Amino acid sequence: MIFKEKVSTLLEEALIESPSLFLIDLKITDSNKIMVTLDGDNGVNLQDCINVSRAIEHNLDREEHDFSLEVTSAGATTPLTNKRQYVKNLGRTLKVVTETQEVEATLTEANDEFVVMEWKAREPKKIGKGKETVQKRAEISYSEIKEAVVVIKF
Repeated sequence: MIFKEKVSTLLEEALIESPSLFLIDLKITDSNKIMVTLDGDNGVNLQDCINVSRAIEHNLDREEHDFSLEVTSAGATTPLTNKRQYVKNLGRTLKVVTETQEVEATLTEANDEFVVMEWKAREPKKIGKGKETVQKRAEISYSEIKEAVVVIKF
């Protein structure tokens, strides 16, 4: 079995043991540096990273392949890439960039096909002068999303 395939198999087995965790990214360089980025439905704690690291490291032979291993959680500003990340962030403010628009709004729904963003905007009144606050809503398909990040407000 090729080294990269073996690492992928071990990682899949480790994630089966912890169903609340899911893979965001797996990179294996030519020098056998393994970089795993995880996220979880309830977040990722240090013990989760340790468990996944051990599941991989203890089943690889350093005599056969010299490698380094880094298991991390997705950071707060890491772009969302997995549908489960959208579900995890329901109710939070996201900045979503598509080909035609950029929306910064509250994520109110996430299903298998699209996300729903809602926000309030000031627009000119239909009758008379001045502006009024209107509720806006956008359904954005996952295939349209170029980048989505959680907006952190203090």
